[in-house]
Amino acid sequence: MYNQTVASAREPVRTEGFLDVLEMLTGVALILFMWSHMILVASVNLGPGVMNWIAAFLEHTYLAQTGGPAIFFLFLVHFVMAARKIPFRNPEQAKMWLHTVRFNHLDTWLWLVQAITAMIILIMGSIHMWTVLTDLPISAAKSAARIQGGWWLLFYLILLPMAELHVGIGFYRLGVKWGFITRANRTYFKGIENKLTLGFMAIGLITLVTFFFFISAARS
Repeated sequence: MYNQTVASAREPVRTEGFLDVLEMLTGVALILFMWSHMILVASVNLGPGVMNWIAAFLEHTYLAQTGGPAIFFLFLVHFVMAARKIPFRNPEQAKMWLHTVRFNHLDTWLWLVQAITAMIILIMGSIHMWTVLTDLPISAAKSAARIQGGWWLLFYLILLPMAELHVGIGFYRLGVKWGFITRANRTYFKGIENKLTLGFMAIGLITLVTFFFFISAARS
Protein backbone atom coordinates (compact mmCIF):
# COMPACT_ATOMS: atom_id res chain seq x y z
CA MET A 1 0.00 0.00 0.00
CA TYR A 2 2.83 2.39 0.89
CA ASN A 3 4.67 1.67 -2.35
CA GLN A 4 1.50 2.32 -4.37
CA THR A 5 0.97 5.66 -2.59
CA VAL A 6 4.56 6.75 -3.25
CA ALA A 7 4.32 5.68 -6.89
CA SER A 8 1.06 7.59 -7.39
CA ALA A 9 2.61 10.67 -5.78
CA ARG A 10 5.70 10.48 -7.95
CA GLU A 11 3.85 10.22 -11.25
CA PRO A 12 2.42 13.81 -11.26
CA VAL A 13 5.82 15.13 -10.16
CA ARG A 14 7.53 13.34 -13.05
CA THR A 15 4.92 14.59 -15.49
CA GLU A 16 5.27 18.18 -14.31
CA GLY A 17 9.05 17.86 -14.46
CA PHE A 18 8.87 16.60 -18.03
CA LEU A 19 6.53 19.44 -19.02
CA ASP A 20 8.84 21.98 -17.37
CA VAL A 21 11.80 20.64 -19.35
CA LEU A 22 9.73 20.75 -22.55
CA GLU A 23 8.73 24.35 -21.76
CA MET A 24 12.40 25.24 -21.21
CA LEU A 25 13.60 23.60 -24.45
CA THR A 26 10.89 25.20 -26.59
CA GLY A 27 11.55 28.53 -24.87
CA VAL A 28 15.28 28.37 -25.59
CA ALA A 29 14.61 27.43 -29.21
CA LEU A 30 12.20 30.34 -29.64
CA ILE A 31 14.59 32.81 -27.99
CA LEU A 32 17.35 31.79 -30.39
CA PHE A 33 14.93 31.98 -33.31
CA MET A 34 13.69 35.45 -32.36
CA TRP A 35 17.20 36.86 -32.07
CA SER A 36 18.24 35.22 -35.35
CA HIS A 37 15.05 36.41 -37.06
CA MET A 38 15.64 39.98 -35.93
CA ILE A 39 19.22 39.96 -37.22
CA LEU A 40 18.20 38.45 -40.58
CA VAL A 41 15.38 40.97 -41.12
CA ALA A 42 17.69 43.79 -40.03
CA SER A 43 20.00 42.84 -42.90
CA VAL A 44 17.80 45.16 -44.98
CA ASN A 45 19.66 48.03 -43.28
CA LEU A 46 22.71 46.94 -45.28
CA GLY A 47 20.65 47.17 -48.45
CA PRO A 48 17.55 45.42 -49.85
CA GLY A 49 19.81 43.19 -51.95
CA VAL A 50 21.32 41.66 -48.80
CA MET A 51 17.92 40.78 -47.36
CA ASN A 52 16.71 39.46 -50.72
CA TRP A 53 19.79 37.24 -51.02
CA ILE A 54 19.18 35.75 -47.56
CA ALA A 55 15.47 35.28 -48.32
CA ALA A 56 16.30 33.56 -51.64
CA PHE A 57 18.74 31.24 -49.86
CA LEU A 58 16.03 30.28 -47.34
CA GLU A 59 13.59 29.68 -50.19
CA HIS A 60 15.94 27.59 -52.33
CA THR A 61 16.94 25.41 -49.37
CA TYR A 62 13.26 25.09 -48.33
CA LEU A 63 14.10 26.43 -44.88
CA ALA A 64 11.37 29.07 -45.21
CA GLN A 65 8.73 26.58 -46.35
CA THR A 66 9.51 23.99 -43.67
CA GLY A 67 11.00 26.17 -40.95
CA GLY A 68 8.05 28.57 -40.81
CA PRO A 69 5.42 25.92 -39.97
CA ALA A 70 7.89 24.21 -37.59
CA ILE A 71 8.42 27.46 -35.68
CA PHE A 72 4.66 28.05 -35.55
CA PHE A 73 4.16 24.55 -34.11
CA LEU A 74 6.95 25.17 -31.58
CA PHE A 75 5.30 28.49 -30.73
CA LEU A 76 1.99 26.75 -29.95
CA VAL A 77 3.62 23.96 -27.92
CA HIS A 78 5.51 26.50 -25.82
CA PHE A 79 2.35 28.51 -25.20
CA VAL A 80 0.42 25.40 -24.08
CA MET A 81 3.25 24.44 -21.71
CA ALA A 82 3.51 27.95 -20.25
CA ALA A 83 -0.29 28.38 -20.04
CA ARG A 84 -0.40 25.73 -17.29
CA LYS A 85 0.80 28.41 -14.87
CA ILE A 86 -1.11 31.42 -16.18
CA PRO A 87 -4.31 32.39 -14.30
CA PHE A 88 -7.17 32.73 -16.80
CA ARG A 89 -10.17 33.11 -14.48
CA ASN A 90 -11.04 36.52 -13.06
CA PRO A 91 -10.73 35.49 -9.37
CA GLU A 92 -7.32 33.93 -10.05
CA GLN A 93 -6.15 37.02 -11.91
CA ALA A 94 -7.33 39.27 -9.07
CA LYS A 95 -5.40 37.16 -6.53
CA MET A 96 -2.31 37.16 -8.71
CA TRP A 97 -2.43 40.94 -9.01
CA LEU A 98 -2.95 41.33 -5.25
CA HIS A 99 0.00 39.07 -4.44
CA THR A 100 2.21 40.85 -6.99
CA VAL A 101 1.45 44.24 -5.48
CA ARG A 102 1.97 42.96 -1.93
CA PHE A 103 5.26 41.22 -2.67
CA ASN A 104 6.46 44.10 -4.86
CA HIS A 105 9.36 41.91 -5.98
CA LEU A 106 11.08 42.52 -9.30
CA ASP A 107 10.98 38.88 -10.46
CA THR A 108 7.27 38.63 -9.66
CA TRP A 109 6.57 41.75 -11.73
CA LEU A 110 8.67 40.29 -14.54
CA TRP A 111 6.57 37.11 -14.51
CA LEU A 112 3.41 39.22 -14.73
CA VAL A 113 4.81 41.18 -17.68
CA GLN A 114 5.79 37.91 -19.36
CA ALA A 115 2.28 36.48 -18.91
CA ILE A 116 0.61 39.62 -20.34
CA THR A 117 2.99 39.84 -23.30
CA ALA A 118 2.42 36.12 -23.99
CA MET A 119 -1.30 36.76 -24.57
CA ILE A 120 -0.55 39.63 -26.94
CA ILE A 121 2.14 37.69 -28.82
CA LEU A 122 -0.15 34.67 -29.22
CA ILE A 123 -2.58 36.77 -31.27
CA MET A 124 -0.26 39.20 -33.02
CA GLY A 125 2.52 36.68 -33.61
CA SER A 126 0.05 34.27 -35.22
CA ILE A 127 -1.20 37.04 -37.52
CA HIS A 128 2.36 37.96 -38.49
CA MET A 129 3.40 34.38 -39.23
CA TRP A 130 0.24 33.64 -41.23
CA THR A 131 0.67 36.81 -43.29
CA VAL A 132 4.31 36.09 -44.12
CA LEU A 133 3.97 32.33 -44.75
CA THR A 134 0.96 32.74 -47.05
CA ASP A 135 2.74 35.37 -49.14
CA LEU A 136 6.04 33.70 -50.03
CA PRO A 137 8.61 34.44 -51.32
CA ILE A 138 9.87 36.99 -48.83
CA SER A 139 11.42 40.14 -50.25
CA ALA A 140 12.45 43.58 -49.02
CA ALA A 141 9.95 45.26 -51.36
CA LYS A 142 7.06 43.09 -50.11
CA SER A 143 7.92 43.76 -46.49
CA ALA A 144 8.17 47.50 -47.21
CA ALA A 145 4.80 47.48 -48.99
CA ARG A 146 3.16 45.84 -46.00
CA ILE A 147 4.65 48.30 -43.50
CA GLN A 148 3.93 51.34 -45.69
CA GLY A 149 0.29 50.40 -46.11
CA GLY A 150 -2.64 50.24 -43.70
CA TRP A 151 -2.13 49.67 -39.99
CA TRP A 152 0.90 47.40 -40.27
CA LEU A 153 3.40 49.96 -38.99
CA LEU A 154 1.38 50.43 -35.81
CA PHE A 155 0.96 46.65 -35.60
CA TYR A 156 4.73 46.10 -35.59
CA LEU A 157 5.37 49.03 -33.26
CA ILE A 158 3.23 47.15 -30.72
CA LEU A 159 4.49 43.63 -31.50
CA LEU A 160 8.18 44.60 -31.39
CA PRO A 161 8.40 45.66 -27.71
CA MET A 162 6.01 42.88 -26.64
CA ALA A 163 8.18 40.22 -28.30
CA GLU A 164 11.49 41.62 -27.08
CA LEU A 165 10.26 42.08 -23.51
CA HIS A 166 8.93 38.52 -23.47
CA VAL A 167 12.12 37.06 -24.94
CA GLY A 168 14.44 39.10 -22.71
CA ILE A 169 12.55 38.29 -19.52
CA GLY A 170 12.29 34.65 -20.62
CA PHE A 171 16.08 34.48 -21.05
CA TYR A 172 16.58 35.88 -17.54
CA ARG A 173 13.90 33.75 -15.83
CA LEU A 174 15.14 30.53 -17.43
CA GLY A 175 18.55 31.20 -15.93
CA VAL A 176 17.03 31.83 -12.50
CA LYS A 177 14.73 28.80 -12.63
CA TRP A 178 17.40 26.32 -13.70
CA GLY A 179 20.12 27.64 -11.42
CA PHE A 180 22.42 29.31 -13.94
CA ILE A 181 21.61 32.71 -12.45
CA THR A 182 22.13 32.89 -8.69
CA ARG A 183 21.98 35.61 -6.06
CA ALA A 184 25.69 36.21 -6.59
CA ASN A 185 25.43 36.96 -10.32
CA ARG A 186 21.78 38.02 -10.65
CA THR A 187 22.53 41.74 -11.01
CA TYR A 188 25.10 41.03 -13.71
CA PHE A 189 22.76 38.87 -15.79
CA LYS A 190 19.85 41.27 -15.24
CA GLY A 191 22.02 43.97 -16.76
CA ILE A 192 22.79 41.73 -19.75
CA GLU A 193 19.07 41.02 -20.20
CA ASN A 194 18.26 44.74 -20.16
CA LYS A 195 20.98 45.53 -22.70
CA LEU A 196 19.87 42.70 -25.01
CA THR A 197 16.23 43.77 -24.83
CA LEU A 198 16.99 47.44 -25.51
CA GLY A 199 19.50 46.54 -28.20
CA PHE A 200 17.09 44.34 -30.16
CA MET A 201 14.32 46.93 -29.75
CA ALA A 202 16.64 49.55 -31.24
CA ILE A 203 17.54 47.23 -34.13
CA GLY A 204 13.85 46.57 -34.74
CA LEU A 205 12.96 50.26 -34.74
CA ILE A 206 15.79 51.11 -37.13
CA THR A 207 14.62 48.32 -39.43
CA LEU A 208 11.03 49.60 -39.40
CA VAL A 209 12.27 53.10 -40.26
CA THR A 210 14.29 51.65 -43.14
CA PHE A 211 11.28 49.76 -44.50
CA PHE A 212 8.98 52.76 -44.12
CA PHE A 213 11.18 55.49 -45.58
CA PHE A 214 14.01 54.02 -47.62
CA ILE A 215 12.79 50.87 -49.38
CA SER A 216 10.71 51.15 -52.55
CA ALA A 217 7.48 49.24 -51.99
CA ALA A 218 6.13 46.83 -54.59
CA ARG A 219 2.47 47.76 -54.88
CA SER A 220 0.00 45.92 -57.03
